[in-house]
Amino acid sequence: MSSHAFDTAGLDRCPFMPVFGAPAVMFERGSGTELFDSNGKRYLDFLSGIAVVSLGHANPVIAAAVTEQMNRLVHVSNFFANDAATSAAVAVNTLLREATGASGQVFFCNSGAEANEAAIKLARKFGGRGRHVVVSALGSFHGRTLAALAATGQPAKHEPFQPMPDGFRHVPFGDLDALRATLDSSCAAVLIETVQGEGGVIPASSEYLRGIRQLCDERGMLMMIDEVQTGFARTGEWFGFQHAGVVPDVVTMAKAMGNGFPVGACWARTEVAAVFQPGDHGSTYSGTAIAGAAVNAVISEMRRLDAPAMARTKGDHLASALEGLDGVVAVRGQGLLRAADLGARDAKAVYLEMLSRGVVTNAVNANSLRLAPPLTVSIAEIDEMVSVLAAVLADGIGVPS
Repeated sequence: MSSHAFDTAGLDRCPFMPVFGAPAVMFERGSGTELFDSNGKRYLDFLSGIAVVSLGHANPVIAAAVTEQMNRLVHVSNFFANDAATSAAVAVNTLLREATGASGQVFFCNSGAEANEAAIKLARKFGGRGRHVVVSALGSFHGRTLAALAATGQPAKHEPFQPMPDGFRHVPFGDLDALRATLDSSCAAVLIETVQGEGGVIPASSEYLRGIRQLCDERGMLMMIDEVQTGFARTGEWFGFQHAGVVPDVVTMAKAMGNGFPVGACWARTEVAAVFQPGDHGSTYSGTAIAGAAVNAVISEMRRLDAPAMARTKGDHLASALEGLDGVVAVRGQGLLRAADLGARDAKAVYLEMLSRGVVTNAVNANSLRLAPPLTVSIAEIDEMVSVLAAVLADGIGVPS
């Protein structure tokens, strides 16, 4: 039998592997911040595919760029260059050069997990045999492939897949002394998120990030920053590390850089990237022309709109509105990546009631809602979402019995 709550066209079972659980809604189309399900019901999307569709659903600029590229050239393998991917690599490096003052090189891939896999391999090649350990934080999330999962600081996610790859250590997020204490001659890199998205939308302090940079400098280690969820203007800067004024050696990214088209990237300063040689890493779909077209269009459109300023202004409005609600005990995050802490309330119950009333959010942990709307969301749409949340909280949804 199907595990889905909707019609599966007469199939006797769900066609998907059971890794996501039964979906509550089937969506058929979207426009901007709006989604419409198979029954035509309208929803406000305050999750954006988990910070992916930052320029809104069915964005005409991105759609036109991808369609034009599809009709011209899609993929030729990495035995050859293509103009779209080359332009995209230049555009990504330009963003990072503006953010760091350093030039670098880019490896394109298909997802954030693959971007982090590339970073982990780069760190091991940089450190050399015997200096291969990557240190990351408890509560972190770096992907579902085995090495990225091993770097993820959530032991419960490791258990079904033990033994995990070795060469990974985890320390409490935000605890510089704990990080300092675990570092030894076997450590090659620190991999850190500027905001722990899956960990509950918890920002790292500027002091913490600066301390990591100092430790890495003192010990000749790489500072690798996972910007998969925070990158491309989500926090109010092009990259989350800019809030702290640090310069990382390696940056991983994905999600918003394709506005829904699957693409990720690992960027490293030129002298760090140089440790890779032909054959050390690769991917059939690294730097396809079609992915390059999506990246070029996203960066161009975000620059035109001044996307970081949009995230700051609208994020401030969202945070202020949330802080004024009875039932919200705290608001965390930066820009348009926010969590509403609901105290003792069951966030899943609140999320499900919000969904039934036409608003897509996410219970990022037991007591917090994650809110990550498109950067193009309007103030009116933010106010509409807040009014729905206020009504749900006023109705006592999620209050412990």
